[in-house]
Amino acid sequence: MAFELPPLPYSKSALASKGMCEETLELHHDKHHQAYVTALNGFVEKDPQLQGKSLEEIVKLSHGKEAMAPVFNNAGQHWNHILFWKCMSPSGGGIPGALEKKINDDLGGVQKFKDAFKAAGGSQFGSGWAWLVLGSDGKLKVTKTPNGSNPLATGEGKVLLACDVWEHSYYLDFRNRRPDYLQNWLDKIANYEFAEAELKG
Repeated sequence: MAFELPPLPYSKSALASKGMCEETLELHHDKHHQAYVTALNGFVEKDPQLQGKSLEEIVKLSHGKEAMAPVFNNAGQHWNHILFWKCMSPSGGGIPGALEKKINDDLGGVQKFKDAFKAAGGSQFGSGWAWLVLGSDGKLKVTKTPNGSNPLATGEGKVLLACDVWEHSYYLDFRNRRPDYLQNWLDKIANYEFAEAELKG
């Protein structure tokens, strides 16, 4: 069965007042994410070893294999974006209690977490992602990956928050000011309730 573009969990204009305009979401979801899905389906159609496998299985199978880099890039980006849409909310920005306590315990407080997340996303050269993950040691950590890679592929832990720092995520709204995009995303858009649910799940 072919992979499909999931619908956004909110309208394309729902984040406009928070700093992510309708055109950004339209281009990002309908064009960029759709392109990854289309390309991935093309690879699966031509390669019997990919057929019948889940998205997660394809990401893990293709990771680190040079010959499968195009498969990994598109599968990784499909997986990343499925999470990214869930990690944003029109009512985002507020950190619920259990997650806040975990952030305080593991990362030294909300401000230190936000500073680390901004540093990760801001220092990712070129395209990539910033992540809040629950490591195998049970501790939260902030990490980053280049291009279409992710913590599923690298084995760094369970993703609680995913933030896309490719330019198409923010250029219409923030031009080249990636740190401002990240600060705004953390303060106003990030769906910490989703992150807490993943933490508890």
